[in-house]
Amino acid sequence: MADSTNRAATFLDKGGTGKTTSAAHLGVALADEGEDVLLVDLAGKQGDLAKHFGVWDDVQQQIDNDDDWPNISTVFAEEWNQIASKLGDAAVESLIIETEEGIDLIPAHPGLDSLDADLGNIDDARERYSRLEQFLDEYIDGRYDTVLIDLPGLTNNVSYNGLWATRNVIAPVEMGPFESEQAAALERDLEKIADRFNVDVELAMVLPNKVDTRTNLASEYLNGFGEEYTDAIAPAHIPVSQDIRNAADEGQTVFALEEPSTTAERARDAFLHNATELQRRLGDVQ
Repeated sequence: MADSTNRAATFLDKGGTGKTTSAAHLGVALADEGEDVLLVDLAGKQGDLAKHFGVWDDVQQQIDNDDDWPNISTVFAEEWNQIASKLGDAAVESLIIETEEGIDLIPAHPGLDSLDADLGNIDDARERYSRLEQFLDEYIDGRYDTVLIDLPGLTNNVSYNGLWATRNVIAPVEMGPFESEQAAALERDLEKIADRFNVDVELAMVLPNKVDTRTNLASEYLNGFGEEYTDAIAPAHIPVSQDIRNAADEGQTVFALEEPSTTAERARDAFLHNATELQRRLGDVQ
């Protein structure tokens, strides 16, 4: 068992920036470095992380057979502690799926559809935003070296739970003006959380994603992000690579490709480099 567990969440208030891909690849990169890693999918009922690791059919079969309780949405319920007490270790173990790439996964579930509204019915804001933290503190800490949580691409009660629970954000950004604006908005949101609740959430890593340095505009934005986020910028950008998409369609990451393209190899090396730096940053802020 790990003595302590690092936590981070992939988040930006925008869809399609590569949050799920980043969580999957950073998780596998950390596992390749010898870490025990758990990924948690809160990004929506579509189960993209489970699809990314080729286990979605198993998850869907559990759902279809009504063999899907407890699930990730259950841990946010007021009754979770009673459920866990009654079921013992089986309560947590039933949530977790092992993957062939060396990481464990708590997959998404249709119950996430109503979770934002359910959390909104909790009057006390601190209680509303700390349900996930309570679960991780009591049932996950010490089981893993690192927990990475993939959050929805919008600011809601679920994403606030993820930010509160991890206190560290990985923000994948594409090279464009809108992503630059969203990264700045994220920093403002983190400051609001700190001011309102006295909870510091760090921008642990700004991760330039799908970067095509053959274009001048992309290079300009890459330099701009580096200047704006000197302490948070990832040491290596992730190049645009069709192999990343192709691998995901096949239920794997680029680490599992037998004959990766040149861009896939560059992406793999970049994720490994960034994972090493993420380890250092998360360790420094514990």
